[in-house]
Amino acid sequence: MADITRKRTGEFLRIVFEQLWDKTEGLPAKDILDAIPNSIQLTEYEKGFYLSTPNSPRYEKIIRFATIDLVHAGWLVKSKGRWFITEEGRQAYKKYKDPEDFYKEAARLFYEWKRNRPKKEGLITDEEEVQKIPFTIEEAEEKAREQIKQFLQKMNAYEFQELVADLLRAMDYHVSWVAPPGKDSGIDIIAYTDPLGASVPRIKVQVKHRDQSTAVEGLRAFLSVLGADELGLFVSSGGFTSGAREEARTQERRKVTLLDLENFFDLWIEHYEKLSQEARQRFPLKPIYFLAPVE
Repeated sequence: MADITRKRTGEFLRIVFEQLWDKTEGLPAKDILDAIPNSIQLTEYEKGFYLSTPNSPRYEKIIRFATIDLVHAGWLVKSKGRWFITEEGRQAYKKYKDPEDFYKEAARLFYEWKRNRPKKEGLITDEEEVQKIPFTIEEAEEKAREQIKQFLQKMNAYEFQELVADLLRAMDYHVSWVAPPGKDSGIDIIAYTDPLGASVPRIKVQVKHRDQSTAVEGLRAFLSVLGADELGLFVSSGGFTSGAREEARTQERRKVTLLDLENFFDLWIEHYEKLSQEARQRFPLKPIYFLAPVE
């Protein structure tokens, strides 16, 4: 990356922060990187490709590699394919307005982090190789999650509804009813904590399978059908608006849990061993192992 100066790298990183500034729930890394050419004029070199990575333009690799410094500086968090700014990162963005100073300070903090790490025998010692490990894992995880997201989104609404019911059974809930295809009354699944349904709470589930985020109005309509001794579970593959999430958090009388596609996937992985064979065939997954750095 000798053709890219610290100042230029800092410019890229500050654009990343600008995209994330008001996104409290972060953004997928792919969306951030795809938007870079709309925010800054790229050189022919930056739009080109490294021989080792012919499927991703150089500017993406430059940003991914440089954000390793930001993560270890405590300014950026990467989780499940999404990037988030920390409060320390916001303060650094305001303090170091010059792009070169911004990146140099992150690099300095990364160096401090590395210097204070305990030395462990039997580990990879080449610094470049050590840094490539999380870099490779990050890209692999993002690609896997994007493929899984596309697979789930291609399902029809009833197929996705059945997956939700499968997950509840794997979590030891007793599903008593799943709405058949067609118009419903706002309830798609009913489940209990015991086989006879004698214990409270009864669980009412609404499943929305679409690209759009569920807004507060949709959540309020669901809340209106919940009784005093009932727990609501709202599953939305398109996610929820900030207003809907705030509405759920501030509920005092009606208990409701929101589940977006990412949370659904995490629970599916967590309870995969308890899923029925039929459920696994509907949404099949296979673990693949990568070499991970030892902290």
